[in-house]
Amino acid sequence: MRESEHGGPKSAPASASDIAAVVLDDEGVVLACSETAATLLKCSPGRPCAPLLALLPGAPGGRAVTTGGGVQGGRKAGLAFRVVRLGTRAPGEPVSGARWLVLAEPAETLAESAERDAERRQAGLSQAAAATIGTSLDVTGTAEILVDLLVPDFADLATVDLAEPVLVGDEPPRLDASGDVRLRRTAAAQSPGISAEELLPVGEALPPVPDSELMRPLMEGRPVLVPDVSVLRAALGVDPESLLLFVPRGAHSSVAVPLYARGLVLGCVTVWRSQLPSAYSEEDADLLLDVVSRAALGVDNARRYAKEHRSALALQRSLLPHSALNTPAADAAGVYQPAAGGVGVGGDWFDVIPLSSLRVAFVVGDVVGHGLDATAAMARLRTAVQALADLDLDPGELLTHLDDLVLGFSDEETTGESRFEPVGRSEPAVLGATCLYAVYDPVTKVCAAATAGHPPLALLSPGEEPSFVPIVPGPPLGVGGVPFEVTEFGVPPGSLLAFFTDGLVGSRGDDIEEGMERLRTGLAGADSGRTLEEAGQRILDGMLPQAPADDVALLLARTRALSSDQVAEWQLEADLSLVAHARELVVGQLSAWELDELGFVTELVASELVTNAIRYAGGPVGLRLIRDRVLVCEVSDPSSTRPRLRRARETDEGGRGLFLVAQLTDRWGSRFTGTGKTIWTEQSMGGPSARGEV
Repeated sequence: MRESEHGGPKSAPASASDIAAVVLDDEGVVLACSETAATLLKCSPGRPCAPLLALLPGAPGGRAVTTGGGVQGGRKAGLAFRVVRLGTRAPGEPVSGARWLVLAEPAETLAESAERDAERRQAGLSQAAAATIGTSLDVTGTAEILVDLLVPDFADLATVDLAEPVLVGDEPPRLDASGDVRLRRTAAAQSPGISAEELLPVGEALPPVPDSELMRPLMEGRPVLVPDVSVLRAALGVDPESLLLFVPRGAHSSVAVPLYARGLVLGCVTVWRSQLPSAYSEEDADLLLDVVSRAALGVDNARRYAKEHRSALALQRSLLPHSALNTPAADAAGVYQPAAGGVGVGGDWFDVIPLSSLRVAFVVGDVVGHGLDATAAMARLRTAVQALADLDLDPGELLTHLDDLVLGFSDEETTGESRFEPVGRSEPAVLGATCLYAVYDPVTKVCAAATAGHPPLALLSPGEEPSFVPIVPGPPLGVGGVPFEVTEFGVPPGSLLAFFTDGLVGSRGDDIEEGMERLRTGLAGADSGRTLEEAGQRILDGMLPQAPADDVALLLARTRALSSDQVAEWQLEADLSLVAHARELVVGQLSAWELDELGFVTELVASELVTNAIRYAGGPVGLRLIRDRVLVCEVSDPSSTRPRLRRARETDEGGRGLFLVAQLTDRWGSRFTGTGKTIWTEQSMGGPSARGEV
């Protein structure tokens, strides 16, 4: 005998020495017997064995036997019998003369058999719970796995009710009274033949239940065992109509166990028996508590993942530009698709940045990793790109500065130090990132692009097939010491530019060249009367699997070009006497454009900028006006010295030119060019009065 896990005695399986063997003839006379048979059955050779006569087919009241060595069985006086005919018998041959082997062993009692079956079910349920619970990072999916696990072997009906904050990833409030809990039916399962139409359906909120002594243990993380459901009906204290929402008809026994994890009650699991005959016992409650404890950790992990995923997705979407953007240089629309299968939000991003002189920058990048760290690292990278873009750097120089910044981020992560934070509190580093930066000029119809380890952009010109621009590839960000080459290419008006991350072309596990070929095919069908946003979503739907393993960003841009009558430009020698001529050119062009209301301010701005260029930089000096949604005035010179705004003192004879320019225009700035620099200003087409200025 050995002790069961519950402490009670348990019968061991019968050994060979416990089995009694007797050989009988057809009259029941013992021909041979074992020592155990002689003791247990009081049998001896040469004499009939009375306890076994009823088992033989040839004896009075004996059983019939089939042909061949048939096996008969029986149970009598706590013993289990098996009867085997020795030798064979042809069909129709009389039974007389046969010999029989009778084997007898102690029979397992019904209670022992039931206990053995119960232990097998418990072991199976525990093993199944360990194998299946926790495999899903979805709160509802975890609840559905749990009820399917409990029905039909352990329960005829099982329900999971979760606190409403848990369903959206938040922590439930800490409550002391069961009457304050607000739950929602999240999952339910029932055995075939169980009627539960009146029970609260999945998705509905549970009506409030008054606090009661019977249900109060749930708030402390302990199960509530109800062997008799009539007790529960009386204890709930609700009207008969509402009672049907809680208690199924025909149920005779129930157990409720809280989903209790990290000191919080996340919800409740309730099981009912109606067809299963036995009532729930303390052992059943302990088993369910063990299974539900596993499920509670799974639900809490899923809840915390949902919260992080929601936060990361909200942060990511707040950082990305609006889905559809309209600039003088291009219309643009971006689409972002997070990864599935528990991977979630990553570091893919895109941006559209208006630049000076109606130009526009397109950016797409990818930070390695997923979750909040990747999103935070992406935010740092995107902010850095916007700050560098405001300096009007060319794509190669911008990526070089960005590469230096990423190296600095990586050093902070390695040392745990930064210039502004104490040790151990640095922001997430950008460890492994790619980026493509392109600038399109609607005046020259030229796009300049450079890439840091990122796939090239695609170009679909009107009337042509899509193609990928052969940009000279550069190393990923954070390598350092390698220059980024700039590639310039013409962009016909109305062309479609496609910027994407590698998750789009490598989403199906194929070679990246095959993915780019699929993208080429998708772009060919994008120009068919759809909006850019619709076209982008169509491309994603056609290329991505049902559950993409990586997040994806796709940015589409339809370019515009300015006509020749929107641009006027002149070259001036380095002669101060030509400043008056420059003023005449500006006033005359604005009059031709019917923008006379902007003449005074623009004449003054051009005069100041041309004078400074001739006086401090020499010639030739370029003067250009661009008319679109705003009026742009540019002055270019061969100097590489950036102008600096300063406040002149009362005794200073000069130094007020840039201050006047800054006060009279909406925006101004400077950028370096291949031959020097350009100072630019912008004015709204409404003129000063539109801004409330005099």
